[in-house]
Amino acid sequence: MAGDVLLPELLTEILSRLPVKSLLRFRSTSKSLKSIIDSHNFTNLHLKNNSLNFNLILQLNTDLYQLDLPNLTKSMIPLNHPFSTNIAPVTRNSNMGLIGSCNGLIAISYGQIAFRDPNGPNEITIWNPNTRKHRIIPFLPLAIPNILESDNIHRFSLCVHGFGFDPLSGDYKLLRIAWIADPNERSSFVPHVRLFNSKTNSWKIIPAMPYALVYAQNTGVLVENSLHWIMTKKLGGLHPSLIVAFNLTLEIFNVVPLPDVDNSNKSFEIDVDVLGGCLCMTLNYETTEIDVWVMKQYGYRDSWCKLFTMVKSCFHLPLKSLRPLGYLSDGKKVLLRVDFEKLFLYDFRSAQVSYVEGIPDFHDVMFSVGSLVPPSFPVDNSRKKENRTSKSKRSFSFHRDDFLSRGFKLRL
Repeated sequence: MAGDVLLPELLTEILSRLPVKSLLRFRSTSKSLKSIIDSHNFTNLHLKNNSLNFNLILQLNTDLYQLDLPNLTKSMIPLNHPFSTNIAPVTRNSNMGLIGSCNGLIAISYGQIAFRDPNGPNEITIWNPNTRKHRIIPFLPLAIPNILESDNIHRFSLCVHGFGFDPLSGDYKLLRIAWIADPNERSSFVPHVRLFNSKTNSWKIIPAMPYALVYAQNTGVLVENSLHWIMTKKLGGLHPSLIVAFNLTLEIFNVVPLPDVDNSNKSFEIDVDVLGGCLCMTLNYETTEIDVWVMKQYGYRDSWCKLFTMVKSCFHLPLKSLRPLGYLSDGKKVLLRVDFEKLFLYDFRSAQVSYVEGIPDFHDVMFSVGSLVPPSFPVDNSRKKENRTSKSKRSFSFHRDDFLSRGFKLRL
């Protein structure tokens, strides 16, 4: 073999560490490179070697933008997403939303928010923003009556979704939780749970979960092969908030143990996120501070650790919510989503926060890894994956008493 010719194994390893944009250019230069880059094994190797190379996906109305990390000063790159060309104008009862990100694939929904009809329009697509390939999820009517023809036309149905990957079956799955809401009876919660399997391209019924969502949040938080929401055993009364997980492999709901928190009888609300691949919980003391906790070993109560406390007086604006997005600068800083629409950086060394300039107020934001994974192509089962998800208490606009206002809390 000539001395200036790379061994195939070495060439593959070098290519697997390059960004997707470079690989897409290289695959058009020769048949041999195209054969390597398009292979199933290379897709998995590239995902493994780039699992910590994240982009920031931002949503402004129905437009999506990408910001390459860790440099937050670069210009935002507009993305031509699947709904860009045929999207209808957003109305008071419709919206586009980011459902979640997994292995470089992003789930997006567009359609109605508050449903009155089981066949109300709501389209979901799984999309790779780097390869620009996408897949439309088959429409599934809601398990509700036609409310406009019922005795109580003030009711409507809501949905939340979660998106993730089951490493045991090598299958991408989408969970939908739907229920009927009544502005006059807010303690009622009867869920209808459905699960979409990418391999079979079909939906299945999941037995009703014995919990109720506390918030009308849009997406489940993906950590360790499970989707997480804040729930309670029953709306109304003094039932505590819980972190409830849906295991994508076992396809069952279970409660995640919470840390022992000495709150000195303070009133607070909890929320759930993902930070650095770990389950993350925020305790929001309404008038004073926000504690950020991480579960370093998933499923073990004793592994919860308080990461930092954010005093609300550090901000020059009233602080309603704070959501950790991810680590930057080799873990020395964490990117925060503040009040749903602004970005701040928290420096662990100085315990100071700084506003990220140059980014307009947004509607949603998430971390996403750059990958070659196609929407219909499962990754290798044995790979230890890094998953990121977006979570937001989305603004659900509705014309009756703003019942679905941003971050609406279902519990009385």
